Amino acid sequence: MGDVERIAVISDIHGNLEALTTCLADIRRRGITRIFCLGDIVGKGIHAKECVDLVLENCEVVVTGNLEVFVNEPTNPNDERQVFFTSQLDKERLDKLAALDFCYEMYISGSFVRMFHASPHGVRDRISEIGRQGDMLRAFLPSDKTISRKNADIAIYGDIHVQLMRKFHNKTLINCGSVGCATDVIRDENFDSDDMETTQVFYLIIEGAVGATEYGAPLEFNFVRIPYDIDKELEGLDRIIEPESYYNELKKGQYRDAHRLKDGYNITDQNNPA
Repeated sequence: MGDVERIAVISDIHGNLEALTTCLADIRRRGITRIFCLGDIVGKGIHAKECVDLVLENCEVVVTGNLEVFVNEPTNPNDERQVFFTSQLDKERLDKLAALDFCYEMYISGSFVRMFHASPHGVRDRISEIGRQGDMLRAFLPSDKTISRKNADIAIYGDIHVQLMRKFHNKTLINCGSVGCATDVIRDENFDSDDMETTQVFYLIIEGAVGATEYGAPLEFNFVRIPYDIDKELEGLDRIIEPESYYNELKKGQYRDAHRLKDGYNITDQNNPA
């Protein structure tokens, strides 16, 4: 049986330095020394360089996200987002991001766990929190990108910026949430709680017998959320591409592309509020 350990799982920092430093301080305060990052360190905010350095310095495992792939693709001068995100990083940091692994696999307390950014099938293959159960089952399947060809018992991912835990088919799907850009696409101004229920730092703590391939030890998942100084992070808003969208995400928890998601919910389009 493996030793019982605690692991902090973080994701989707998106260049938000204030959120990341708040998160790392909380992890240290809890005495947790193992940190895994599930990608999207960069993009959106202006502190990509600092966030990359902090993640690579503090995280034992770092897998690639769609933004790490995006900044390393051939530059399209007509894509303002790509030009802005890539311009914040030098070649050394871009090369480090390009070399990140696609996923990470481990046994813990008898369960086979696979961690990735968006899906086992690709960094742009989204498994939505408002999707159907059949679609979510894809999270447990292997692909030619995964380390092994085993079906996962537990799949842990980032990408969608929303913490969740779903249980079906004797499997568990977990999203660790977003450190730097937590949002909620299911919105209705007549029913929503305070925006502070969303606009915080979110991450996951796993506690179990790491490396144990047989059941017998407890396995715990602890969702954490922490307030941080959003206004301090927004001091450089005038240097950010799409500043209104970034402001709405950090201050209101409104995902900038929510209007593209059609699944029968009353989803607020920040450019045309419902």
